[in-house]
Amino acid sequence: MVIDMPELGYLDSKMIAALAGLAPMTQKSGKWQGKERIIGGRASLRRAIYMPALVAIRFNHDFRDKYQQLATAGKAKKVAITAVMRRIKVLANTLLREGRDWQPQRP
Repeated sequence: MVIDMPELGYLDSKMIAALAGLAPMTQKSGKWQGKERIIGGRASLRRAIYMPALVAIRFNHDFRDKYQQLATAGKAKKVAITAVMRRIKVLANTLLREGRDWQPQRP
């Protein structure tokens, strides 16, 4: 992840999500508003974070809760997975920026 994104730890969360291609973009024109989609960014980074997101949803209660919250709100499964991917990326950026290690909370 650090190889694909050497900026990790130096930018804010919005910039990290945009560079990874995990920030939602809305297409609008007048009164018409399309669906929000993720566009641009580094595809290799998205591919690298997809499987860890699935594992996090399965085994980490914080990520599972976020996924289930979005799924019960009517969001598509891929949208909820993308939100977890973004959260993992922002968390990694914060940990690197602050020089901390990951300390999972026990349920």
